[in-house]
Amino acid sequence: MSADSTRATLEESPGAASPGTASASSLRHAATTATAKPHPSPVAVILAFASIWLVWGSTYLAIRYAVATIPPLYTAGLRHLTAGAILLAWALAKGLRPTRAQLRASVVIGAFFFLIGHGTLHWAEQRIPSGLASLLIATEPIFVFALSELADRRWRMNATLAAGIILGLAGVSFLMRDSVLSSSPTMLLGAIATLTGGFSWSIGIVYSRRSHLSGHPLLLSALSLLSGGVMLLVTGTLFGEARHFSFAAITSRGWVALAYLILFGSVITFTAYNWLLEHYSPTIVATHTYINPIVAVLLGWFLAGEPITAAILLATAMVVAAVFLVNRGTARLDRSASSDDNASL
Repeated sequence: MSADSTRATLEESPGAASPGTASASSLRHAATTATAKPHPSPVAVILAFASIWLVWGSTYLAIRYAVATIPPLYTAGLRHLTAGAILLAWALAKGLRPTRAQLRASVVIGAFFFLIGHGTLHWAEQRIPSGLASLLIATEPIFVFALSELADRRWRMNATLAAGIILGLAGVSFLMRDSVLSSSPTMLLGAIATLTGGFSWSIGIVYSRRSHLSGHPLLLSALSLLSGGVMLLVTGTLFGEARHFSFAAITSRGWVALAYLILFGSVITFTAYNWLLEHYSPTIVATHTYINPIVAVLLGWFLAGEPITAAILLATAMVVAAVFLVNRGTARLDRSASSDDNASL
């Protein structure tokens, strides 16, 4: 999640922004209309993919820098409230107006995605390296698959998906044993909080799929960002973050990190993400889920001195391969189900 995370990876939810988002219906629409769109500029394509690959991967380190001098829930709250306000102004300027159903859904999605999902991630990054956080969050597709099957009261499986799940669980176990359990209890709490956030984000994705909420993804994302931002600020105040918040204590790096998360991590990358969905299939756009953790680990090492050991490299390879296999296996199940539905007509 962008961090966005947006993980980021909110690709199939109406309230996401990371990581920006789009509704499940908009994904299907994008997939069917991509070929009808005129060919985009190669420069625009390169910049858009660079945004969802590199910028979303860099948000983990930006979060670490921001929460160093800004309380974590306030960091997330200010980020999402500001980004949501910008996107809402844009949506209103386009003549979009929310319905009551969209307002209600935005509160639920804002709670799962941003209050719990991003709140725990921002809190955890005071305690664990940004690269480790990105690897733990990257296993989110496993949660999404398991929760989706549980919600539908079924259990489908294929060899590719099974291999991805096993490899992903092994990668997380390896990370926990080598990098977390051998360290301080503080790191263990941070890792558990990060996994909790990824699980909450997954619940939000499953909820958004089953809610069948229609509407423009720009408006839906703005509403969920705003509701999540408000809940984060209120919760942070209730937990006493106001007592530890001081504008004078925020370093210039903290302000730059927060501004980067708002402008690049949410607004610009959200726009690029939705633009790509208008021209390419969701499967191609979803390549950011494999690249983001690699970017996060490398940036954490290069800019923040986070260690990259042989164990971290192995765990990174395991998790990235697991995400690729889970996404491929899930796509095959969906294609198979679609073929069965068409055959029954």
